[in-house]
Amino acid sequence: MQFLKILLWCLLAFVAAIFTSGNWTWVSINLWGGLVAEVNLPFLMLVMFLAGMVPTWLYFRAQRWRLAQRLNTAERIIADLKPVPVAMGADPVPVPPITTNPSPVPPPLTLTP
Repeated sequence: MQFLKILLWCLLAFVAAIFTSGNWTWVSINLWGGLVAEVNLPFLMLVMFLAGMVPTWLYFRAQRWRLAQRLNTAERIIADLKPVPVAMGADPVPVPPITTNPSPVPPPLTLTP
């Protein structure tokens, strides 16, 4: 699988090199205040591609990170709620019985004159 990935990147680099050599022309860009910038067409296309790709990539990475955090939190909660398994043949831990009235309340005092 690693070989196919390397082959794909080499093929992409080859196509980009052919495109660059075939379109190596200067493009004039009119900037503010009468300034004119002369840039190569392949460089301009790369900059425009990155200007559209990077913000989208950052947004989806942040969304993926948020979802991973939510998933980790849910997994921790589920792990805390699971009962601890008892080994076979082990004596279970005795649980004291629950009493309804652990400390009796003394009867009210009556005052006699």
